[in-house]
Amino acid sequence: MPTATKEKKKKAPAATKAPAKRSKKAAAVAAPSRLRIKVRAYEHKVLDASVRQILDVALRYDAKVAGPIPLPTEIKKYTVNRSTFIYKNAREQFEMRVHKRIIDILDPSPKVIEALTNLSLPSGVTIDVKMM
Repeated sequence: MPTATKEKKKKAPAATKAPAKRSKKAAAVAAPSRLRIKVRAYEHKVLDASVRQILDVALRYDAKVAGPIPLPTEIKKYTVNRSTFIYKNAREQFEMRVHKRIIDILDPSPKVIEALTNLSLPSGVTIDVKMM
């Protein structure tokens, strides 16, 4: 019977690739397709008023708006002893409520972005803007 011989295959050396060159068009920054604005405040009336201002600015420049979407209220509870040393049964409880809303502006124009940056909102309102 003939015996089978094993042949070792030699691998060809891998060719090194040159790094791809980027074109100038690809380096240009593309306009964001969506702005996600997250608004937070301790008082819901102040929050709703500032959301209304943001919506007015966006609709003035004919931007498509999704929202405001109310998010769950974040409640932080604190329990504190009333006295300094004894009387552990005498306690007070405090809570802080953080109300949140999300607004999405679809395909914003540069005029909308500029108008939103110049918008003055009341104190106590925090805004996070994310370009997606």
